[in-house]
Amino acid sequence: MAKKISKEKSSFWSTLKKGLLWLFVGQLFYILFCWFIHPPITITQTVNWVQGHGLKRDYISYDEMGPNIKLAVMAGEDQLFPDHNGFDIKAIKLAQKYNAKHPAKVRGASTISQQTAKNVFLWQGGGYFRKGLEVYFTFMIETIWGKKRILESYLNVSEMGPGIFGIQAASRAYFKKDAINLTMAEAAQIAACLPNPKKYTVKPQGRYVANRSAHILRQMNNLAADPDIKQLLK
Repeated sequence: MAKKISKEKSSFWSTLKKGLLWLFVGQLFYILFCWFIHPPITITQTVNWVQGHGLKRDYISYDEMGPNIKLAVMAGEDQLFPDHNGFDIKAIKLAQKYNAKHPAKVRGASTISQQTAKNVFLWQGGGYFRKGLEVYFTFMIETIWGKKRILESYLNVSEMGPGIFGIQAASRAYFKKDAINLTMAEAAQIAACLPNPKKYTVKPQGRYVANRSAHILRQMNNLAADPDIKQLLK
C-alpha cells in the first residue's frame, strides 16, 4: 500500500513538472510571437467586448504612429521610460508611502513596460498573483523586445476609450485622422484619458482630461529635447 501511494505521488509530481515545463515553453513562445506580431486579441479586449463596449482597434506600425503620441504617453505615464529596466523603483516607493497614508485613494506607479505586460498578457485589476506575473512579463519583454517594441505594443493595445483600443482607433474616433497626423495637443488629450479611459473621456472632454492634457503638453515641451526621448521618437 505504501509503495502504491509513493508511486502515485511520484507520478503526480512528474506530471506537474511536465505541465509547468510546457506552460513555460508556451508562454515563452507567445512572448516571442508578440515580438514580431501583434496579439490577435487580449484578455482586456475580450472582456470589454463581452461586457458590450464593442471592440474598435486598428494595429499600426511604429512609424505610422508619429512622434507626438509617443512623446505624450511618456510625458503623462512614464517620463523615465527610456532609462529604467521596466520598473521605476523611486516611484514605487513614493506610491507605497502615499497609499499607506491614503488607503482609500490608492496611487499606482506602473511604468509603460508594466502596463504593456499587463495589457498584452494579463488582465486588469490588482492582487499579488497578477502583480507577480506582471513583474515576470515585464522583465521578459524588457529583455527580449526592447523599448521601441514595448512602446509600439503599448500604443496598439491600450484602451483609450470604451471599447477603443490603440492609438489609430482612438485618433480616428476622436479627431477623424490617422495617428501620424495628431497634433501635440490632440495627443496630450488622448494620453490624459489613459488612467481610466471609461471614466475620463476625450469626446466630450471632461474637466480632468482638460486639466491633465494641459499638464502633459507642458511636460512634452520639457522632454522633447532629451536625447534618449528623441531617439525613441524616431
